[in-house]
Amino acid sequence: MLIEVHMLKSFPPTNLNRDESGSPKSCFFGGSQRGRISSQSLKHSWRNDSELQKFPLGVRTRYLADLIADKLLEDGVDQDTLELIKPKLSGFGKKDTKAKDDGLTGQIMFFSPADLTAISETLQNLINSSSTKDLKNISVKNLQESLKSYTRPITVDMALFGRMITDVAFADVEASLQVAHAISTHVVNMESDFFTAVDDMQRTYGSDAGSAMMGDIDFNSCCYYFYASLDMDQLMMNLAGLPDRDEVISKLVPGLISAMAFSNPSGKQNSFAGHSLPGLICVQRKERKIPVSLANAFEKPVRSREGYMVPSVAALKEQMDMLDKTFGIPVDSRLWFAPGSDLVPGDSQTVDTLPDLLDEVRSWVKVR
Repeated sequence: MLIEVHMLKSFPPTNLNRDESGSPKSCFFGGSQRGRISSQSLKHSWRNDSELQKFPLGVRTRYLADLIADKLLEDGVDQDTLELIKPKLSGFGKKDTKAKDDGLTGQIMFFSPADLTAISETLQNLINSSSTKDLKNISVKNLQESLKSYTRPITVDMALFGRMITDVAFADVEASLQVAHAISTHVVNMESDFFTAVDDMQRTYGSDAGSAMMGDIDFNSCCYYFYASLDMDQLMMNLAGLPDRDEVISKLVPGLISAMAFSNPSGKQNSFAGHSLPGLICVQRKERKIPVSLANAFEKPVRSREGYMVPSVAALKEQMDMLDKTFGIPVDSRLWFAPGSDLVPGDSQTVDTLPDLLDEVRSWVKVR
């Protein structure tokens, strides 16, 4: 089964996701420049939403040595022994397995609590059964090989977003959730805010007059189209190690959609406070797993002097109707939540509130 989410959100002036120059990310689509939010930024904001934070989550870090050292210290390992072990941990995630001076792993890696427990237990057993000389001679490759024998459960964020890792001690995880870069439904106009800062102790006359500093921040204002598809079979396979898998999934899927609705990227939010709610959410269920983004609804950019949300909803619905009639891809259930909009036809299954939509999605998962 495939669950797809189509969503429209309109933002006031913001800089939610910056490029290397500090400007809001953008792209060209349909021959015109659009605002863009990367899928990485979106997944980061969803993962940090309170709904997903209810579940035990993994940690993405290069500070593996510090994490394990802290755990071993709590278990009574002395500091001198830790100094022998920590350099070996920094050799994880690198082809040559050599320790680094900064103590960081060669790549950022995604660890589950079970991964960290397995590493600390393996090292604790080695410490208990080895002399100081033996500990010095233990190679990173041997540690990696010993960890391969562990079968370890993964966390829900790994099950959703996947894990690609080049270290043999940890298994790759195929993502069950595919996330598109969000793009604006219309042509974007980049703007820049010039600002000054006032020194409270500075006189406002004479040679001391003027601002204490000056700067500028780029921003834009966009109505974004978001798309994600969730492969339920892959999600169930990824979480097969959980004894309460079905119960977890029945809470996780509605929680994910709630996170998509309520969370926003954190870029420059202290400066712009661009916290917006969706103007449209369409969720659909397909037994035949054919994911289809509706981004082409906006290949011809929406044009309007009366706001972009209403014409964007209309373009999305028109594209969906066209695909239904011409390609005949079976959609088993389709839910619309569009507060304040009368563009969704009466023969579609609509819900009046987001909790109603989440309850309906929860019933899909339970039936599954």
